[in-house]
Amino acid sequence: MLALVDAVLREAGLSRTAVRSLGTFDARAAEPGIAGAAALLGVPVRGFAAEELAAVSVPHPSARPLAATGTASVAEAAALLAAGTEPGTDAGAVPGVVVAPGTGEPAAPPARARAVLLVPKRKTRRATCALAASVPVRSHEDAPGARLLPRTHGYIAGEPGSPPTIPTPHTTAAMDMHTHTDAHDLRHHGDAEVRDEKLIDLAVNVRTDTPPDWLRRRIADSLTGLAAYPDGRVARAAVAERHDLPADRVLLTAGAAEAFVLLARALPARRPVVVHPQFTEPEAALRDAGHVVGRVLLREEDGFRLDPAAVPEDADLVVIGNPTNPTSVLHPAASIAALARPGRTLVVDEAFMDAVPGERESLAGRTDVPGLVVLRSLTKTWGLAGLRIGYVLAAPGTIADLERAQPLWPVSTPALVAAEACMSRAALAEAEHAAHRIGVERAHLLAGLAEFDEVRTVAGAEGPFVLVRIDGADAVRERLRSLGFAARRGDTFPGLDRNWLRLAVRDRATTNRFLQALDQALLMGG
Repeated sequence: MLALVDAVLREAGLSRTAVRSLGTFDARAAEPGIAGAAALLGVPVRGFAAEELAAVSVPHPSARPLAATGTASVAEAAALLAAGTEPGTDAGAVPGVVVAPGTGEPAAPPARARAVLLVPKRKTRRATCALAASVPVRSHEDAPGARLLPRTHGYIAGEPGSPPTIPTPHTTAAMDMHTHTDAHDLRHHGDAEVRDEKLIDLAVNVRTDTPPDWLRRRIADSLTGLAAYPDGRVARAAVAERHDLPADRVLLTAGAAEAFVLLARALPARRPVVVHPQFTEPEAALRDAGHVVGRVLLREEDGFRLDPAAVPEDADLVVIGNPTNPTSVLHPAASIAALARPGRTLVVDEAFMDAVPGERESLAGRTDVPGLVVLRSLTKTWGLAGLRIGYVLAAPGTIADLERAQPLWPVSTPALVAAEACMSRAALAEAEHAAHRIGVERAHLLAGLAEFDEVRTVAGAEGPFVLVRIDGADAVRERLRSLGFAARRGDTFPGLDRNWLRLAVRDRATTNRFLQALDQALLMGG
């Protein structure tokens, strides 16, 4: 029993110190497993009569406990009862565990509260456990209601009991085209949200627990060669082989950001257009190079999907992200390829494509699309933001133009070694596994967000982040900071305003803790 309680607490990101009580069917309150677990935890056992349990609506009913006790789930009903009646506490677990907010210290009881099921029932062969909480209720809400986590919570995609994955259809309407007249801070990036503060980071899209140990060792070993000038031939050949291209179609850069600067300075664009909302550095680089930049703004009501016809015919340089930062939309490769024209440079930022299983919809490696330039970054999946490494795939003439605009030795020896290492078959297999894992964790995050009436997510997310709309998201973001979480503000992206936040996909325990913090942040807003 204690092992099961521990597992449920871990799933919610809590520890044993948070436990306040165990709740169960009163006829079982004295059973050795429950009584022994409560004794080791130092908390009381709270027994509830069958009629009390039967009166509680549970999200995951089962016929066997209903026949035996009169309630369709003893664990979930007992959890909700324990959480809803425990005085002076903030949360409860099951067979009924209750904790105080934050550090586990006692708190004054809220004037009104409701029971919240944090983790639905989890089973072993001999026991069932669930986790519930007591939270304040807004003045317009009824109490004691129960905000319940969805059935997908705690399940892994593709495993028994997992919900099916259903593709979301999207339609696209006409979009607006205009030059920039607003005051979006194009130089604001996610790292500014966490710099100098100890916050749990949902603002930066670099994968956690990276670089992996094997990559760290490869980079460390390269330090013995720092006396020599960098030689990028081996890394360049490795990238070319990975994409089945000749080496003269590859240019290594100090991250994708350098590539945007090279494109802005080296290519003769008369009417550049950037498809927004997307990463703002391309437009910033173009403007810094003296270009007047047009914008195509994708619309929320269209799911931020691309309509190729919305891009003006006379645009001679078009920039689009795929999957797009910050919307997490993955555009069909055919739709993006339809933007190609004779005399037009089509720049596709695929910095997050390796986070998409199978890299479907990628244009990397294509040589049949005129004017195509594909940018890739190794900083996100491999945790190399501090090393700065990326590359450009384009026609040999375009690569030569960009290379002439580069300074000598633009990519360091450690970064070149990292690029070569990340092109290996083993590394690509690891990245593919990480992409599948990100998809599972993203589904868990989206399922949790769907429980909030105040939150609207952009459908069909395919990247390692999701975009959400909350009225007054700027204030919610500040309250989240006070609760220890950093989220990426959305109002610096053209096409978005202060009501948007971008959230990085994290592991399940971190997501569960964030969802609890979001609930508190929304409640704090009244």
